[in-house]
Amino acid sequence: MLTFPPDFLWGAATAAFQIEGATTVDGRGPSIWDTFAGTPGKVLAGDTGDPACDHYHRYQSDVDLMKSLGLASYRFSVAWPRIQPSGSGQVEERGLAFYDRLVDSLLEKDIQPLATLYHWDLPQVLEDFGGWRNRDTAYRFAEYAAIVHERLGDRVQAWTTLNEPWVSAFLGYGNGIHAPGVTDAVASLEAAHHLLLAHGLATQALRAQAPDTHRLSIVLNFSTIWGDSDSEASKEAVRKVDGLQNRILLDPILGKGYPLDVLQDTSWLGDWTNVVRDGDMETIATPIDWIGVNYYNPTRVAPADPGFVPAGPHAGLRGVALQPPQGELTGFGWEQNADAFTELLVRLSRDVDGIPLVVTENGSAFPDVVDASGHVHDVARTKYLVDHVRAVHRAISEGADIRGYLAWSLLDNFEWAAGYSQRFGIVHVDFETQRRTVKESAATLSRIIGQNGLPAHGYTV
Repeated sequence: MLTFPPDFLWGAATAAFQIEGATTVDGRGPSIWDTFAGTPGKVLAGDTGDPACDHYHRYQSDVDLMKSLGLASYRFSVAWPRIQPSGSGQVEERGLAFYDRLVDSLLEKDIQPLATLYHWDLPQVLEDFGGWRNRDTAYRFAEYAAIVHERLGDRVQAWTTLNEPWVSAFLGYGNGIHAPGVTDAVASLEAAHHLLLAHGLATQALRAQAPDTHRLSIVLNFSTIWGDSDSEASKEAVRKVDGLQNRILLDPILGKGYPLDVLQDTSWLGDWTNVVRDGDMETIATPIDWIGVNYYNPTRVAPADPGFVPAGPHAGLRGVALQPPQGELTGFGWEQNADAFTELLVRLSRDVDGIPLVVTENGSAFPDVVDASGHVHDVARTKYLVDHVRAVHRAISEGADIRGYLAWSLLDNFEWAAGYSQRFGIVHVDFETQRRTVKESAATLSRIIGQNGLPAHGYTV
């Protein structure tokens, strides 16, 4: 058996817009994702976030389901437009009351709530004024964060400011495949800074009113970057992509400022750092208690012509080309490679100066079928889960300080621009009937949790 530390935290994660539905209920205002999904051609099949999993009305049975699986923790996000429909000012009591009920239900089942304050659903009103390109949005976020923390802080101990600000910046404002759909490399870099500023301001606001027992964090998405050879040109391509993918957000949070090589790599776009003001970097580096790690797949790169600009979210770089994934792929076409996960966790644990890590998302999308007996035998997802949990154990054995593992996702849900075409859940959701069916991957995770470990070999846990 591969046994985890006694206090290792096991759980699953979701996001408000992906599961709640009820997008016009109880005073909720529109978010950028409501607008984006309502724009023809932006989301596959014209899917929207309503009803999603109808979790807003079914949260109690979903919490009962979590309890049946033995989850010790549940990471959820709070929908900003549910709390402040206009992004600032007046607070919608009915929105806060929903999260009151959710948190109370979790605690009644001895499930630790982990609250994420922002998982991409910016109030549309704020986007109308520039969204994350507008510095003022960072201050509005800090105000909103303090409101939610004041309401739930007597029961919620673990808080995350932002989920994957890299995606918000570079997919939302860079290649535009996510809301709000802006395609501007400079805007993506400016948005990244304002998102980091929002994190710092919110951390300060929460710290000012939180007891010492509260643990504050940010969640970042990382990828192991691999080159196509051992050549110096390939190593240079790896450095460039690692800078824009991993270090551009992590280094400022750690108090190291923006990496000088990333500033140089993106300087051909102009001086996007003119949005940085005195005191910003100190605010961004406000100390936190843990860092959430979201990992799905490695990224393969190769050198290219010096003037070549890659398509996609790395458009701020020149001279690199993204390479196709290798080996077994998920339904999303992402490479399955657990060794890359171990490598990443060991590297991060070394780089973060003693800050503990929590795996806050890890999972895989595959097409699932409920068979005639009412079961979902998701063999590929179960294999991915087991391989990656073992990868976490290997990282711990190599000295990485990892305190927990949360599977993505508890439920099949609205998968952003892919609509309902990609199923990440360990629980199947029939979106026509809202029926939940526990998949084999969920049963496997439940057994891992019960044993606080798993066999070193094989896929029968």
